[in-house]
Amino acid sequence: MTIEEKEQEIIDEFSIYDDWMDKYAYLIELGSGLEGMDEAHKTEENLIKGCQSRVWFHADMQDGLLYFTADSDAIITKGIAGLLIRVFSGQKPADIAKADLHFIDEIGLTQHLSPTRSNGLLAMVKQIKFYAIAAEAASQNTK
Repeated sequence: MTIEEKEQEIIDEFSIYDDWMDKYAYLIELGSGLEGMDEAHKTEENLIKGCQSRVWFHADMQDGLLYFTADSDAIITKGIAGLLIRVFSGQKPADIAKADLHFIDEIGLTQHLSPTRSNGLLAMVKQIKFYAIAAEAASQNTK
């Protein structure tokens, strides 16, 4: 699936819920279902700066695609990380770098998160895009 297809899938899922408390409950459910991250990757360099809670992202390049794992000590933040992993994991670095992420606004995430969580979301997206740009540059240097 492309990034856009995954975004649309998430938009469709969130459209089921009319109430933001239900959407938060769904985010919590997503966070609870996020696979655990290897403790070896919970390092200072994988810690996202700008998040109120502690959240770690790790990127791994395999066969030209980036795969992400994440964890957080806050369940809603973990759910948000899960959404981002779902959209970006298994994608080409160039596609990740240019993605516009309209799904974040369409599901109402930016409007309904506290300012500190919104800053954390932006910091997570920035880090994912940084990983993508770095991976793309590294692959260009090996050609």
